[in-house]
Amino acid sequence: MMASKGACWRRMMRVCAVVIIAHCSLFSTQAASAQSLTVVELNCENLFDYQHDSLKQDMEYLPEATRHWTRKRYWRKLNNIGQELVSCCDDGVADLIALCEVENDSVVRDLTKRSMLRNAGYEYVVTSSPDLRGIDVALLYQPLSFGLIDSEALRVATVADMRPTRDILYVRGRVISGDTLHVFVIHAPSRYGGERYSRPFRQAVADRLFAKTDSILNATPDARIIVAGDFNEEADGAVLRHTARHRLRNLTKDARGMNGAKGTYRYKGRWGSIDHILGSHALFLQVDTTYIHAPRFLLEEEPQYGGLRPRRTYNGMKYQPGYSDHLPLVLRLRWD
Repeated sequence: MMASKGACWRRMMRVCAVVIIAHCSLFSTQAASAQSLTVVELNCENLFDYQHDSLKQDMEYLPEATRHWTRKRYWRKLNNIGQELVSCCDDGVADLIALCEVENDSVVRDLTKRSMLRNAGYEYVVTSSPDLRGIDVALLYQPLSFGLIDSEALRVATVADMRPTRDILYVRGRVISGDTLHVFVIHAPSRYGGERYSRPFRQAVADRLFAKTDSILNATPDARIIVAGDFNEEADGAVLRHTARHRLRNLTKDARGMNGAKGTYRYKGRWGSIDHILGSHALFLQVDTTYIHAPRFLLEEEPQYGGLRPRRTYNGMKYQPGYSDHLPLVLRLRWD
């Protein structure tokens, strides 16, 4: 007799939980002698809870809204994101995970402490931004490999016609080698209204970021800096192509994935990489490998244009139990 969908789902969750526990056990035994650090970046695609925040324009993701964003769909999304993150590494769990498009602290707490990711042992830092929809960024970290020192939300001053946007998350921590690592998580404004029209908005975010990274590098030229997130711009875009002036390099510029994934995002049949991980020169020398995580279960057929695309949560207004419209970006560093 064929098992019910509910039973299949429960079996899958039990298997995923076992995988997480196994990965965490492996990670714990390797922690003392670890000589590498793995960073994952992912735009979660509208990871909202199902409750209204009266101060934010989040009405689209409520049970009574047109998307019918229910408690059941919310928890399935959380568990799907957890599964996606665990699958990024085949020899443990990532040390640092930079997340974009998470609604608030409650969502990140549910993801790390109550979803299938709860056995992975992550702690987190999340912003509380003035973004009108309530979108924030977060950093998940493994306390065994990243000892939190402090964190700060960098507010971005708006320019003409610009709406309030996401804060930049700045976190300092100490890695297992004893070095201090500076981590920034960024989600730049979209290209809504056109690339040229919206470019000053992304430039405002970049200016705020570079002011901070320049300050760090002026004080400590060999500082180890990571900037991860959704820049809403290709590597050769008008804003990102000037990163070298600020002594930063695009560490994932040439990253590619399996199953034909040539970027982290696909729009109208064309792959593009608008997610990036930048690093200072000291980290550039420590890069071991970079890749786009694109296993088949994160992809779906794109009938209109052919080929595969990220399996997202909604196709237009039609719900499907997907993951995200972005693919995870993975960076592994050596600590010699």
